[in-house]
Amino acid sequence: MTSENDAAAAARLAEAYELLQREIGRVIVGQEEVVEQLLIALFAGGHCLLEGVPGLAKTLMVRSLASALHLEFNRIQFTPDLMPSDITGTEIIQENRSTGERAYRFVPGPIFSNVILADEINRTPPKTQAALLESMQEKQVTAGGSKHALPKPFFVLATQNPIEQEGTYPLPEAQLDRFMFNVRIDYPSELEELEIVKRTTADVNTEISPLLTGEEIIQLSQVVRRVPVADPVAQYAIRLVRMTRRGNDIPSKMEPYIQWGAGPRASQFLVLGAKARAILQGREFATTDDVKAVALPVLRHRIRTSFNADAEGITTDHVVQQLLETIPTTVEDQQFVDAFRSSDAG
Repeated sequence: MTSENDAAAAARLAEAYELLQREIGRVIVGQEEVVEQLLIALFAGGHCLLEGVPGLAKTLMVRSLASALHLEFNRIQFTPDLMPSDITGTEIIQENRSTGERAYRFVPGPIFSNVILADEINRTPPKTQAALLESMQEKQVTAGGSKHALPKPFFVLATQNPIEQEGTYPLPEAQLDRFMFNVRIDYPSELEELEIVKRTTADVNTEISPLLTGEEIIQLSQVVRRVPVADPVAQYAIRLVRMTRRGNDIPSKMEPYIQWGAGPRASQFLVLGAKARAILQGREFATTDDVKAVALPVLRHRIRTSFNADAEGITTDHVVQQLLETIPTTVEDQQFVDAFRSSDAG
Protein backbone atom coordinates (compact mmCIF):
# COMPACT_ATOMS: atom_id res chain seq x y z
CA MET A 1 0.00 0.00 0.00
CA THR A 2 1.17 3.53 -0.62
CA SER A 3 0.30 5.27 2.63
CA GLU A 4 -0.79 4.80 6.23
CA ASN A 5 -4.27 5.99 5.24
CA ASP A 6 -4.49 3.23 2.65
CA ALA A 7 -3.35 0.64 5.19
CA ALA A 8 -6.01 1.85 7.63
CA ALA A 9 -8.63 1.73 4.87
CA ALA A 10 -7.54 -1.80 3.98
CA ALA A 11 -7.95 -2.88 7.59
CA ARG A 12 -11.36 -1.20 7.64
CA LEU A 13 -12.39 -3.07 4.50
CA ALA A 14 -11.26 -6.45 5.87
CA GLU A 15 -13.19 -5.77 9.07
CA ALA A 16 -16.27 -4.66 7.14
CA TYR A 17 -16.08 -7.81 5.03
CA GLU A 18 -16.32 -10.03 8.11
CA LEU A 19 -19.21 -7.98 9.46
CA LEU A 20 -21.00 -8.10 6.09
CA GLN A 21 -20.66 -11.88 5.88
CA ARG A 22 -22.04 -12.21 9.41
CA GLU A 23 -24.92 -9.81 8.76
CA ILE A 24 -25.92 -11.42 5.45
CA GLY A 25 -25.57 -14.84 7.09
CA ARG A 26 -28.46 -13.92 9.37
CA VAL A 27 -30.72 -14.18 6.31
CA ILE A 28 -28.83 -16.33 3.79
CA VAL A 29 -27.87 -19.86 4.86
CA GLY A 30 -24.51 -21.00 3.49
CA GLN A 31 -23.36 -19.66 0.09
CA GLU A 32 -20.26 -18.06 1.69
CA GLU A 33 -18.27 -18.35 -1.54
CA VAL A 34 -21.07 -16.70 -3.54
CA VAL A 35 -21.29 -13.82 -1.06
CA GLU A 36 -17.50 -13.42 -1.20
CA GLN A 37 -17.56 -13.22 -5.00
CA LEU A 38 -20.38 -10.65 -4.95
CA LEU A 39 -18.44 -8.47 -2.52
CA ILE A 40 -15.22 -8.82 -4.52
CA ALA A 41 -17.04 -7.61 -7.63
CA LEU A 42 -18.71 -4.78 -5.70
CA PHE A 43 -15.48 -3.37 -4.28
CA ALA A 44 -13.71 -3.90 -7.60
CA GLY A 45 -16.41 -1.87 -9.35
CA GLY A 46 -17.68 -4.76 -11.50
CA HIS A 47 -21.02 -6.37 -12.29
CA CYS A 48 -22.19 -9.95 -11.70
CA LEU A 49 -24.24 -12.51 -13.59
CA LEU A 50 -25.83 -15.04 -11.23
CA GLU A 51 -26.85 -18.45 -12.56
CA GLY A 52 -28.97 -20.85 -10.58
CA VAL A 53 -32.22 -22.75 -10.67
CA PRO A 54 -35.32 -21.13 -9.15
CA GLY A 55 -35.63 -21.14 -5.37
CA LEU A 56 -31.97 -20.65 -4.44
CA ALA A 57 -32.59 -17.19 -2.90
CA LYS A 58 -30.86 -15.20 -5.63
CA THR A 59 -33.23 -12.25 -5.23
CA LEU A 60 -33.10 -12.43 -1.43
CA MET A 61 -29.30 -12.50 -1.54
CA VAL A 62 -29.11 -9.37 -3.67
CA ARG A 63 -31.68 -7.57 -1.55
CA SER A 64 -29.84 -8.53 1.64
CA LEU A 65 -26.55 -7.31 0.18
CA ALA A 66 -28.09 -3.95 -0.70
CA SER A 67 -29.59 -3.64 2.79
CA ALA A 68 -26.28 -4.47 4.47
CA LEU A 69 -24.54 -1.80 2.39
CA HIS A 70 -27.17 0.90 2.90
CA LEU A 71 -27.65 1.26 -0.84
CA GLU A 72 -30.75 2.00 -2.89
CA PHE A 73 -32.06 -1.18 -4.49
CA ASN A 74 -34.31 -1.71 -7.52
CA ARG A 75 -35.53 -4.97 -8.99
CA ILE A 76 -36.39 -5.10 -12.69
CA GLN A 77 -38.30 -8.16 -13.87
CA PHE A 78 -37.26 -8.84 -17.45
CA THR A 79 -40.13 -10.08 -19.63
CA PRO A 80 -40.61 -10.46 -23.43
CA ASP A 81 -42.70 -7.28 -23.62
CA LEU A 82 -40.28 -5.08 -21.63
CA MET A 83 -39.10 -2.02 -23.57
CA PRO A 84 -35.71 -0.23 -23.21
CA SER A 85 -37.46 2.92 -21.94
CA ASP A 86 -39.03 0.85 -19.15
CA ILE A 87 -35.49 0.43 -17.82
CA THR A 88 -33.63 3.61 -18.64
CA GLY A 89 -36.51 6.11 -18.47
CA THR A 90 -38.26 8.28 -21.05
CA GLU A 91 -38.88 11.88 -22.04
CA ILE A 92 -42.34 13.35 -21.56
CA ILE A 93 -43.84 16.66 -22.63
CA GLN A 94 -44.45 18.96 -19.67
CA GLU A 95 -46.50 22.13 -19.97
CA ASN A 96 -45.82 25.29 -17.98
CA ARG A 97 -49.28 26.31 -16.79
CA SER A 98 -48.37 29.97 -16.31
CA THR A 99 -46.81 30.51 -19.76
CA GLY A 100 -48.33 27.68 -21.76
CA GLU A 101 -44.90 26.64 -23.01
CA ARG A 102 -44.15 22.99 -23.49
CA ALA A 103 -40.82 21.28 -22.99
CA TYR A 104 -39.44 17.79 -22.77
CA ARG A 105 -38.56 16.45 -19.32
CA PHE A 106 -36.64 13.25 -18.65
CA VAL A 107 -38.28 10.85 -16.21
CA PRO A 108 -35.61 8.46 -14.83
CA GLY A 109 -36.30 4.74 -15.01
CA PRO A 110 -35.61 2.09 -12.33
CA ILE A 111 -31.99 1.77 -13.46
CA PHE A 112 -31.24 5.00 -11.57
CA SER A 113 -30.32 3.20 -8.38
CA ASN A 114 -27.19 1.83 -6.68
CA VAL A 115 -27.93 -1.89 -6.87
CA ILE A 116 -29.94 -3.19 -9.83
CA LEU A 117 -31.32 -6.72 -9.87
CA ALA A 118 -31.97 -7.61 -13.51
CA ASP A 119 -34.11 -10.65 -12.81
CA GLU A 120 -34.18 -13.31 -15.56
CA ILE A 121 -32.29 -11.08 -17.96
CA ASN A 122 -32.42 -13.74 -20.70
CA ARG A 123 -36.22 -13.54 -20.90
CA THR A 124 -36.26 -10.24 -22.76
CA PRO A 125 -35.29 -9.59 -26.42
CA PRO A 126 -31.81 -8.30 -27.36
CA LYS A 127 -33.12 -4.77 -27.94
CA THR A 128 -34.05 -4.47 -24.27
CA GLN A 129 -30.99 -6.35 -23.06
CA ALA A 130 -28.85 -3.81 -24.90
CA ALA A 131 -30.40 -1.02 -22.83
CA LEU A 132 -28.05 -2.11 -20.04
CA LEU A 133 -24.86 -1.95 -22.13
CA GLU A 134 -24.23 1.80 -21.87
CA SER A 135 -25.28 1.85 -18.23
CA MET A 136 -22.90 -0.96 -17.26
CA GLN A 137 -19.91 0.37 -19.17
CA GLU A 138 -20.26 4.16 -19.06
CA LYS A 139 -22.37 4.49 -15.87
CA GLN A 140 -24.76 6.78 -17.73
CA VAL A 141 -27.97 6.81 -19.78
CA THR A 142 -28.44 8.71 -23.05
CA ALA A 143 -31.97 9.91 -23.82
CA GLY A 144 -33.02 12.57 -26.31
CA GLY A 145 -29.38 13.41 -27.02
CA SER A 146 -28.66 14.18 -23.36
CA LYS A 147 -26.51 12.13 -21.03
CA HIS A 148 -27.74 11.38 -17.52
CA ALA A 149 -25.22 10.11 -14.96
CA LEU A 150 -26.18 7.14 -12.82
CA PRO A 151 -25.76 7.24 -9.04
CA LYS A 152 -22.51 6.02 -7.54
CA PRO A 153 -21.74 3.28 -6.73
CA PHE A 154 -23.59 1.44 -9.50
CA PHE A 155 -23.78 -2.34 -9.40
CA VAL A 156 -25.77 -4.61 -11.76
CA LEU A 157 -26.66 -8.12 -10.65
CA ALA A 158 -28.37 -10.11 -13.39
CA THR A 159 -29.90 -13.54 -12.87
CA GLN A 160 -30.76 -16.28 -15.32
CA ASN A 161 -31.98 -19.85 -15.16
CA PRO A 162 -29.36 -22.13 -16.77
CA ILE A 163 -31.81 -25.01 -17.26
CA GLU A 164 -34.98 -23.67 -18.87
CA GLN A 165 -34.21 -22.33 -22.34
CA GLU A 166 -37.70 -22.16 -23.88
CA GLY A 167 -38.76 -18.59 -24.55
CA THR A 168 -35.33 -17.16 -23.65
CA TYR A 169 -32.87 -14.93 -25.49
CA PRO A 170 -29.22 -15.84 -24.72
CA LEU A 171 -27.09 -12.82 -23.89
CA PRO A 172 -24.73 -11.77 -26.72
CA GLU A 173 -21.01 -12.18 -26.10
CA ALA A 174 -20.45 -8.41 -26.00
CA GLN A 175 -22.85 -8.07 -23.09
CA LEU A 176 -21.57 -11.15 -21.29
CA ASP A 177 -18.10 -9.61 -21.41
CA ARG A 178 -19.38 -6.59 -19.46
CA PHE A 179 -19.99 -8.79 -16.42
CA MET A 180 -16.91 -9.12 -14.25
CA PHE A 181 -18.09 -12.39 -12.67
CA ASN A 182 -20.38 -15.22 -13.68
CA VAL A 183 -21.38 -16.65 -10.30
CA ARG A 184 -22.88 -20.13 -10.12
CA ILE A 185 -25.26 -20.81 -7.22
CA ASP A 186 -25.57 -24.49 -6.37
CA TYR A 187 -28.04 -26.43 -4.26
CA PRO A 188 -27.55 -26.23 -0.47
CA SER A 189 -26.29 -29.15 1.55
CA GLU A 190 -28.73 -31.24 3.59
CA LEU A 191 -27.90 -29.44 6.84
CA GLU A 192 -28.16 -26.04 5.13
CA GLU A 193 -31.51 -26.96 3.63
CA LEU A 194 -32.74 -28.04 7.07
CA GLU A 195 -31.73 -24.66 8.48
CA ILE A 196 -33.44 -22.89 5.56
CA VAL A 197 -36.69 -24.76 6.24
CA LYS A 198 -36.53 -24.00 9.97
CA ARG A 199 -35.94 -20.29 9.38
CA THR A 200 -38.51 -19.76 6.65
CA THR A 201 -41.34 -21.69 8.28
CA ALA A 202 -41.12 -19.93 11.65
CA ASP A 203 -42.54 -16.55 12.63
CA VAL A 204 -39.19 -14.78 12.58
CA ASN A 205 -38.46 -11.45 10.92
CA THR A 206 -34.74 -10.85 10.56
CA GLU A 207 -33.66 -7.32 9.70
CA ILE A 208 -30.22 -6.48 8.36
CA SER A 209 -28.39 -3.47 9.74
CA PRO A 210 -26.59 -1.27 7.16
CA LEU A 211 -22.82 -1.24 7.69
CA LEU A 212 -21.35 0.87 4.87
CA THR A 213 -22.59 3.92 3.01
CA GLY A 214 -22.23 4.52 -0.71
CA GLU A 215 -19.51 7.10 -0.14
CA GLU A 216 -17.50 4.64 1.98
CA ILE A 217 -17.81 1.98 -0.72
CA ILE A 218 -16.46 4.39 -3.34
CA GLN A 219 -13.50 5.28 -1.14
CA LEU A 220 -12.72 1.64 -0.37
CA SER A 221 -12.97 0.76 -4.08
CA GLN A 222 -10.27 3.33 -4.79
CA VAL A 223 -8.07 1.68 -2.17
CA VAL A 224 -8.52 -1.69 -3.90
CA ARG A 225 -7.04 -0.29 -7.10
CA ARG A 226 -3.94 0.84 -5.19
CA VAL A 227 -3.15 -2.67 -3.97
CA PRO A 228 0.27 -3.63 -5.41
CA VAL A 229 0.58 -6.58 -7.78
CA ALA A 230 3.98 -8.00 -8.71
CA ASP A 231 4.76 -8.42 -12.41
CA PRO A 232 4.92 -12.25 -12.09
CA VAL A 233 1.39 -12.25 -10.62
CA ALA A 234 0.05 -10.08 -13.43
CA GLN A 235 1.93 -12.21 -15.98
CA TYR A 236 0.36 -15.32 -14.45
CA ALA A 237 -3.11 -13.84 -15.02
CA ILE A 238 -2.25 -12.79 -18.57
CA ARG A 239 -0.79 -16.18 -19.42
CA LEU A 240 -3.92 -17.89 -18.12
CA VAL A 241 -6.10 -15.75 -20.37
CA ARG A 242 -3.85 -16.16 -23.41
CA MET A 243 -3.98 -19.94 -23.02
CA THR A 244 -7.71 -19.80 -23.76
CA ARG A 245 -7.10 -18.40 -27.27
CA ARG A 246 -6.59 -20.61 -30.27
CA GLY A 247 -3.31 -20.04 -32.05
CA ASN A 248 -1.55 -18.75 -28.91
CA ASP A 249 -0.16 -20.69 -25.97
CA ILE A 250 -3.13 -23.05 -25.66
CA PRO A 251 -2.11 -26.59 -24.59
CA SER A 252 -2.43 -29.07 -27.46
CA LYS A 253 -4.71 -31.38 -25.43
CA MET A 254 -7.15 -28.51 -24.78
CA GLU A 255 -7.17 -27.00 -28.28
CA PRO A 256 -9.92 -29.30 -29.66
CA TYR A 257 -12.26 -28.18 -26.88
CA ILE A 258 -11.99 -24.38 -27.26
CA GLN A 259 -13.69 -22.52 -30.08
CA TRP A 260 -12.61 -19.05 -28.95
CA GLY A 261 -11.17 -17.59 -25.78
CA ALA A 262 -11.25 -14.58 -23.48
CA GLY A 263 -10.25 -11.03 -24.41
CA PRO A 264 -8.05 -8.50 -22.58
CA ARG A 265 -10.92 -7.50 -20.26
CA ALA A 266 -10.53 -10.93 -18.65
CA SER A 267 -6.90 -10.14 -17.75
CA GLN A 268 -7.98 -6.84 -16.22
CA PHE A 269 -10.71 -8.46 -14.14
CA LEU A 270 -8.42 -11.27 -12.98
CA VAL A 271 -5.93 -8.79 -11.57
CA LEU A 272 -8.60 -6.47 -10.18
CA GLY A 273 -10.46 -9.38 -8.59
CA ALA A 274 -7.21 -10.66 -7.09
CA LYS A 275 -6.58 -7.24 -5.55
CA ALA A 276 -10.05 -7.09 -4.03
CA ARG A 277 -9.85 -10.63 -2.67
CA ALA A 278 -6.46 -9.96 -1.10
CA ILE A 279 -7.61 -6.87 0.71
CA LEU A 280 -10.88 -8.47 1.86
CA GLN A 281 -8.80 -11.19 3.49
CA GLY A 282 -6.65 -8.66 5.29
CA ARG A 283 -3.59 -8.74 3.00
CA GLU A 284 -2.05 -5.67 1.42
CA PHE A 285 -0.78 -7.42 -1.71
CA ALA A 286 -2.22 -9.85 -4.26
CA THR A 287 -0.74 -13.26 -5.10
CA THR A 288 -1.30 -15.96 -7.70
CA ASP A 289 -3.57 -17.75 -5.22
CA ASP A 290 -5.92 -14.75 -5.44
CA VAL A 291 -5.85 -14.99 -9.25
CA LYS A 292 -6.70 -18.70 -9.04
CA ALA A 293 -9.59 -18.00 -6.66
CA VAL A 294 -11.32 -15.64 -9.11
CA ALA A 295 -10.39 -17.51 -12.31
CA LEU A 296 -13.62 -19.49 -12.62
CA PRO A 297 -16.12 -16.63 -12.21
CA VAL A 298 -14.03 -14.39 -14.49
CA LEU A 299 -13.42 -16.88 -17.32
CA ARG A 300 -16.38 -19.29 -17.41
CA HIS A 301 -18.56 -16.93 -19.47
CA ARG A 302 -15.74 -15.70 -21.71
CA ILE A 303 -14.79 -19.05 -23.22
CA ARG A 304 -16.80 -20.72 -25.99
CA THR A 305 -16.36 -24.49 -26.06
CA SER A 306 -16.37 -26.46 -29.30
CA PHE A 307 -18.70 -29.18 -30.53
CA ASN A 308 -16.17 -31.79 -29.40
CA ALA A 309 -16.30 -30.44 -25.85
CA ASP A 310 -20.11 -30.41 -25.84
CA ALA A 311 -20.19 -33.99 -27.14
CA GLU A 312 -17.86 -35.16 -24.37
CA GLY A 313 -19.59 -33.14 -21.64
CA ILE A 314 -16.62 -30.82 -21.08
CA THR A 315 -17.73 -27.43 -19.76
CA THR A 316 -15.87 -24.13 -19.51
CA ASP A 317 -15.29 -24.86 -15.82
CA HIS A 318 -13.43 -28.04 -16.79
CA VAL A 319 -11.35 -26.07 -19.28
CA VAL A 320 -10.37 -23.43 -16.73
CA GLN A 321 -9.50 -26.05 -14.11
CA GLN A 322 -7.26 -27.86 -16.61
CA LEU A 323 -5.49 -24.62 -17.52
CA LEU A 324 -4.93 -23.78 -13.84
CA GLU A 325 -3.28 -27.18 -13.39
CA THR A 326 -1.13 -26.58 -16.46
CA ILE A 327 0.42 -23.26 -15.41
CA PRO A 328 3.02 -23.59 -12.63
CA THR A 329 3.05 -20.99 -9.87
CA THR A 330 6.34 -19.12 -10.05
CA VAL A 331 8.65 -18.55 -7.10
CA GLU A 332 8.73 -14.83 -7.90
CA ASP A 333 5.31 -14.60 -6.24
CA GLN A 334 6.76 -15.54 -2.85
CA GLN A 335 9.81 -13.36 -3.46
CA PHE A 336 7.50 -10.38 -3.95
CA VAL A 337 5.70 -11.17 -0.69
CA ASP A 338 9.01 -11.34 1.19
CA ALA A 339 10.22 -8.08 -0.40
CA PHE A 340 6.96 -6.33 0.42
CA ARG A 341 7.09 -7.38 4.07
CA SER A 342 10.73 -6.29 4.34
CA SER A 343 10.00 -2.83 2.91
CA ASP A 344 6.89 -2.53 5.11
CA ALA A 345 8.92 -3.37 8.22
CA GLY A 346 11.57 -0.84 7.26
